[in-house]
Amino acid sequence: MQILRLITRDRVGAIGLVIVVLMTAAAVFAPLIAPYDPTAMSNQRLAPPGGTFPLGADEAGRDLLSRALYGARTSLTVSLIVVACAGAIGVVLGLLAGFYRGVLDAIITPATDIMFSFPTLLLALAVVAARGPGTENLILALVIVFIPSFARIVRGTAMTIRREPYVESGQAVGLSNTRLIFKYILPNSVAPIAVQFTTSLAYAILIEASLGYLGLGVQPPQPSWGSMLSSGKSFMEMSVWPSVVPGICIMITVLGFNLLGDTLRDVLDPRLRGRSGPV
Repeated sequence: MQILRLITRDRVGAIGLVIVVLMTAAAVFAPLIAPYDPTAMSNQRLAPPGGTFPLGADEAGRDLLSRALYGARTSLTVSLIVVACAGAIGVVLGLLAGFYRGVLDAIITPATDIMFSFPTLLLALAVVAARGPGTENLILALVIVFIPSFARIVRGTAMTIRREPYVESGQAVGLSNTRLIFKYILPNSVAPIAVQFTTSLAYAILIEASLGYLGLGVQPPQPSWGSMLSSGKSFMEMSVWPSVVPGICIMITVLGFNLLGDTLRDVLDPRLRGRSGPV
């Protein structure tokens, strides 16, 4: 609750939090909010906003509002699964490399450095292209892409904290390595992990939309913002709404997560809050 109060006191953070909450609510309650079946076609192709379709219709006469709401569910669900899985794996690898060092660090760190040498989107594109389009392969590709970010951040934090006097005192009194990790290292890594989690969600939404735009993400008839952009681009001269609606959804959602992540970074930074020692 204290962190929530600190976020809401910051205007930028409050805006980001409102956007994230609204987009999450839209995704969760899409079946209740959407006026139509997102896959139902009609003869009102490329209809402008207003009347039967509040945000217009696409080239197949499908309601853009309904498809945008279900697209939010697709993008947020995929991104959340990806970042949660990548975060769990990356945190474990980072703790092993940063706390134990030695052989583990010599294996994990060069592996993450090699993955960092590839552009993120290109690496995800290569994995999906190799395994084929589809939701499962998309999630696998994005998990692989996001693991190094979490591993590097947690490794650096673990290396710093393990040299703190309270950790050395714990070692001196005979605490096991597992106890030290869960009592000192992991709790003090929560702040950078939380910030990385939030910003990674924004980036995952962008990459998911990019791969969907290229036809390598979530496959029709399931709606996604990227595929909506891709299908709408061919009809820009007749109607811009099939591309504008998903584009605005992507922009606002990514903006919300970025604003929230920036505020979380400031709120959770112990140096900015005047705290020191173990959390």
